[in-house]
Amino acid sequence: MIAMTNSPRLIAWELTARCNLNCVHCRGASTSSVPTGELTTNEAKHFIDEVAGLGKPILILSGGEPLTRPDVFEIAHYGTDVGLRVVLATNGTLLTPEIVEKLKDAGVQRLSISIDGATAETHDNFRGMPGAFERTLAGIEVLRKADFPFQINTTVSKRNLEEIHKTFELAKGLGAAAYHVFFLVPTGRGEESDEVSPADYERILHWFYETQKESKIQLKATCAPHYFRIMRQQAKKEGIEISVKTHGYEAMTKGCLGGTGFCFVSSVGEVYPCGYLPVLAGNIREQSFRDIWKNSKVFAKLRNPDELKGKCGICEYKKVCAGCRARAYAATGDYLEEEPYCIYRPRKNGSDQDD
Repeated sequence: MIAMTNSPRLIAWELTARCNLNCVHCRGASTSSVPTGELTTNEAKHFIDEVAGLGKPILILSGGEPLTRPDVFEIAHYGTDVGLRVVLATNGTLLTPEIVEKLKDAGVQRLSISIDGATAETHDNFRGMPGAFERTLAGIEVLRKADFPFQINTTVSKRNLEEIHKTFELAKGLGAAAYHVFFLVPTGRGEESDEVSPADYERILHWFYETQKESKIQLKATCAPHYFRIMRQQAKKEGIEISVKTHGYEAMTKGCLGGTGFCFVSSVGEVYPCGYLPVLAGNIREQSFRDIWKNSKVFAKLRNPDELKGKCGICEYKKVCAGCRARAYAATGDYLEEEPYCIYRPRKNGSDQDD
């Protein structure tokens, strides 16, 4: 049965591929150069109009570093005016009181700040710039003084695996509204050698589950679809009911949302299931976003769990997990193949765990 969706819940938009840092794990291999061919301001506004015509998803202005784009405030304001929930993902190093005030005036509702380690040494090594950690903390202090809500994002890899607990504590101490962990996918400058092992992946997700139960701030695991399998396994053992939110920042819907509730739009208008899965669904310069979202063959396959192969195809959790399609693609060249970093073995009877 095909899992249909009327409109996206989240859209990550690479507003620019330009960045002031040189991160070792960068999906887009961003540089400080201004890329050619990026969407103009008018094209950006037209895209926003098309998105608003489909629904009211959360629009994530990302990059690169979106604050390097001069019209970022104008674009954010436009998105707010048409009724979208606009948020912005930044490395935090460029934040000043003036910029934060402009983001407020533009209606940006939350910032996500990337911190990839509990120490300056770990974070700066990740970010490719000495002093990045201190500059990010200074940016967060500006947000705190302006009473501007923010969350902390951490990309988990072998470089910082043993610091995740401490980085979570740092996020709480800084006053973050949420802590989101992103498990490295080997795309762009992200190297396969930096990925954590499947066993460590499972261990961290179990820690995440236990921590989430007691945490006073919201926690979310991204690029970790089998967390939704772990949630159900543990909840069943404990005899508790999973409370599922389907909207807003704390939406807990299913594992891989690529092409179903989420998509990624590049700075030149290319539409992909996610930023880590380089399988093109269309380009908004060549066809409408509505047409791509509704009719893309790539999205159609991703919306049908029966298309999944290998152990993902027979897994009783496939409708709530689906495996990471980007990791499957990186490992095999086929985005419908089984998730290579999941240690779970499906039950032979394959009973349905969709509920």
